[in-house]
Amino acid sequence: MNFSTTDASVVVVGGGVVGLSVAFHLAEAGVRDIVVVERGALGCGSSGKPIGGVRAQFSDPVNIELGLRSLRAFGDFGRRPGGDIRFARVGYLFLLSEAADVEAFTESVVTQNALGVPSRVISPERARELCPYVRTDGLVAAVHSPDDGHARPGLVIQGYARAAARAGVRILTHTTVTGIDVGAGHVTAVRTDRGVIRCAALVCAAGAWSAGIGEAAGVRLPVRPLRRQIALTRPLGPPAPPRVPFTIDFSSTAYFHNSDDGLLFGLADPAQEEGFDTTWTGGPEGWLGLFRDVARRRAPALADMEIAGGWAGLYEVTPDRNALIGRSGEVSNFLYATGFSGHGFLQAPAVGEVVRDLYLGRAPVVDVAALSADRFAGGGSPAARPEVHVV
Repeated sequence: MNFSTTDASVVVVGGGVVGLSVAFHLAEAGVRDIVVVERGALGCGSSGKPIGGVRAQFSDPVNIELGLRSLRAFGDFGRRPGGDIRFARVGYLFLLSEAADVEAFTESVVTQNALGVPSRVISPERARELCPYVRTDGLVAAVHSPDDGHARPGLVIQGYARAAARAGVRILTHTTVTGIDVGAGHVTAVRTDRGVIRCAALVCAAGAWSAGIGEAAGVRLPVRPLRRQIALTRPLGPPAPPRVPFTIDFSSTAYFHNSDDGLLFGLADPAQEEGFDTTWTGGPEGWLGLFRDVARRRAPALADMEIAGGWAGLYEVTPDRNALIGRSGEVSNFLYATGFSGHGFLQAPAVGEVVRDLYLGRAPVVDVAALSADRFAGGGSPAARPEVHVV
C-alpha cells in the first residue's frame, strides 16, 4: 500500500539480519513508531545465504566481544526473541599451513581466552580427528573453538521480524529509498517510492548498498560490494556424513561444513572484482573449479562430490575489513551499522543492542568507538585497525 506522508521516530533502512536486530532491540527497549524499509523481501541482500557461521574467533578484541555476546544470544534465541534457528554448536576449525599465520593465531588465542573464548591451538593430527576429511600434509597447526558453529540466517530474520512486528514495528518490504531530507544537520525525512516518512532518526543497515544511503544524507560510509559464492552438495550417504566443525583452510580461504544431508562449500575468489553482480558461477571452469583445486590438496574426498546448486551474495567490504558502527558527527540523528565484511550475521544480535544503546544515549554493551566511520576521515589508513581472522 502506498502512502503520501507518514511519521516515525526511527527509520531503519535495511531489512536484513542487522536491521531487524536493531529494530527488535529498539522496540524491546520501549521505542515506538519504528519503521523498517527494505528494497526487496526481508533478507534478500547479504543475509540471504543458506547457512551462516557464528564465531568469536577474531584477533580484534572488539570483534571478539561482539562475536561472543552474539553467540550467547544465538544460544538463547528460542526464548528471546523466539524461534528455532537451527543453531549447531559444532565449533570452528582454522587450518594453518604458514608459520606466520600460526604465530598470529596463537596471539589471538591468548586474547580470546582472556575474554572468555575457549579456543586453543591444536596439532594437525588433532585437527584430522575433529574433521576426518582433512589431509594433514603441509599443515603446521590448527586452531579450534568448540563453542562456535552455524545457524540459519533466514530463520534468524524471521524470528527478529516476528518479534519486532508484535512490538509494533512497521516493516515495509519492496520499498526503495529515493532520497533523504536533511536540515540543520539532522535527517528530517526519508523519501521512498511509496511515500515520505518523516522521522526523528535514521539507522543505516543497508549492507552493500550503504554507501548510497550515506551519500544521500551527506555521510561518508566507505562500503563496497563484493560477490561471494557457496555451493551445496547432493545428499551424502548412507552412511550419513560425519558431523564436522566449520572448517577453514586459512591460506586459501576454502571452507566447508555440514548442511542438512550434505556439505556446504565456500571460497573467496582472489580475482573477484567489486560490484553488485550476484550471478552464481558454479561450473567446472568457474568459481567451483577454484574450490575443487584447493580441495584436492586439503580435503580430497570433497573434490569430486556432486553439486546440487549454489548461491551468490554480496559481502559489504570496508577498507580494513572491519565494520562501521556509530553515530554521524555531521548528521547527528544518522546512525549506522554496516560494512561487516562477512561478519554481519554472526555479530547481528550484539550490534542490535549496541545501536539501541547509541540511540538511547547510553554507554553501549560493547565499546565500538573504534569502529566509527570517522577512522577513515581525511584519508585514514586502511590498515589502521586490521583483523586477522578474515576469510
